Amino acid sequence: MEFTVIDYSIFALLLVLSSAIGLFYALSGDRQRTVQEFLLANRNMGFLPVALSLLATFQSAVAILGVPAEIYRFGTEYWFLGCSYFLGLLIPAHVFIPVFYRLRITSTYEYLELRFNKTVRVFGTITFIFQVIYMGVVLYAPALALNAVTGFDLWSAVLTMGLVCTLYTTLGGLKAVIWTDVFQTLVMFAGQLAVILVGARRLGGMARVWHLAEQEGKISGIDLDPDPFKRHTFWTLAVGGVFMMLSLYGVNQAQVQRYLSARSEREAKLSCYAVFPCQQIVLCLSCLTGLVMFVYDREHPLAPTQRPGSSDQLVLYFVMDVLQDLPGLPGLFVACLFSGCLSTISSAFNSLATVTMEDLVRPHCPGLSESRATLLSKLLAFGYGLLCLGMAYVSSMLGPVLQAAISIFGMVGGPLLGLFCLGMFFPCANPMGAVVGLLAGLAMAFWVGIGSLLHSMRGPPPPNSTVLPPVGNLTTILATTLTPISPSPTGLQKFYSLSYMWYSAHNSTTVILVGLLVSLLTGPTPAAAVDPRTIYPVLPRLLCCLPQKYRQRLCCRVDFPAQDADHADATVKSNRVPNGLAPPGPHRQEEEGQGYIRAAGAPAYALQETSF
Repeated sequence: MEFTVIDYSIFALLLVLSSAIGLFYALSGDRQRTVQEFLLANRNMGFLPVALSLLATFQSAVAILGVPAEIYRFGTEYWFLGCSYFLGLLIPAHVFIPVFYRLRITSTYEYLELRFNKTVRVFGTITFIFQVIYMGVVLYAPALALNAVTGFDLWSAVLTMGLVCTLYTTLGGLKAVIWTDVFQTLVMFAGQLAVILVGARRLGGMARVWHLAEQEGKISGIDLDPDPFKRHTFWTLAVGGVFMMLSLYGVNQAQVQRYLSARSEREAKLSCYAVFPCQQIVLCLSCLTGLVMFVYDREHPLAPTQRPGSSDQLVLYFVMDVLQDLPGLPGLFVACLFSGCLSTISSAFNSLATVTMEDLVRPHCPGLSESRATLLSKLLAFGYGLLCLGMAYVSSMLGPVLQAAISIFGMVGGPLLGLFCLGMFFPCANPMGAVVGLLAGLAMAFWVGIGSLLHSMRGPPPPNSTVLPPVGNLTTILATTLTPISPSPTGLQKFYSLSYMWYSAHNSTTVILVGLLVSLLTGPTPAAAVDPRTIYPVLPRLLCCLPQKYRQRLCCRVDFPAQDADHADATVKSNRVPNGLAPPGPHRQEEEGQGYIRAAGAPAYALQETSF
């Protein structure tokens, strides 16, 4: 099916409005003249736009295409991932956000220098910058699927989306990115909802869809099998998913940057709370799309010539079939698909420009003026946009390695989560332990990832094999080509069969254990050398029933500032040092409720403290 003029018009409207938002914020307010305004939206955003932007960054085009296909193939078991959202968002709200917000940092990796040293900060930054390769895949993959299904010109889509995203990110800064994310989130909701409503109406209602899916065994029960090598169980999704969520919402620069753009710590926390129901709605819409798609295929099978060559194309084949008599709705879904793509890569551009500027440029150019720093930040965002287009071209030549690239470069989140947890929860960890632990976690991630890839390549033909059965509908095709049958692995092959949902937990745990071991062997960090603002006393709080002297030993006798935001606000307001008495320096915090001010002549870490 080809696009109509109305479909093209709706798709073009998405691009025009996204660009207009960027131009509006480039020409209004302070016109992005300072680094803080360009990279942190002047720390003046409300919780609702921040929450919707957090959601849009997580909801990429890969998820819009992949989750319904997952439900179509394997049933609703993936739906239990929603159980992980509770802790996966509650922990960042009460652990990571207070620490990052009160430090008043711009880049997440500034924390690593405050906690360890510059070397650890650079290692963390370079690890994060590998995300630029994933950006090209995110841009190219949905355009490729769209081209295969609709005939939509591949490189026109890639270039248009890449240039539009680069334009509004470079001109409007983080504020434009956040408000564009809000608009694109609404487009994503509208596109998915339209598909579900039209599809369910043609099938006799959602109740009938659910009943038929249940008869076909697609409504999954709770699988409490603790086997970590089983692809999806309740534990892999609900527990392993928590670590995946923490790597995304706890320490990822793109998400933390949005928390830091909130006008107060309370607003930052509220954004985390607000994104929880939004995540559940998005997951629900994606799963219902998969169920409607499955039942629709059972009753309206595609012709053999329309069979998909890849699971990534399942949703688009279904959408183009079910919406073909409704001009404009296919265009709305394509706008939904590319909204997910735009929101993800625009966040990547802005966050990559931030870490490059704050972690690699400014430390080596301390005399850089504000105007030059702002201009350089914009040029960095523009440069990463062009680099993303280059990586999209490289992705086009990877062929079957495309899926491997997505998996391998998605593994850096686990080790980075482990690095931040090592520093934040264990005061005894030292810089040597942090570096060795990070390298060990990355080595483990790539070992398991590449080993799993090579192991699967020796098995049956890959899912995107062009050898398809001559007859049958999508269900028959997927049953024979997308579900490989292989003998149960043993030995090292068993290790390579670890569920991908445990990757973040496995890799972050490796970083923590190796980091602690190396720190103890090389000498733990003395309590006097630890900035208490960089530590969250997780062990003393979990073991609050112990006597105080044992809790102090658990936190290596480090005295901590109060962690409660309300208490911190009251403390600062009642104990604020008059202007002119607090010496300048990185430890001075001037805004009420956001940190602590020490008096002149006080020790470096003489902050308002609370004992345990």
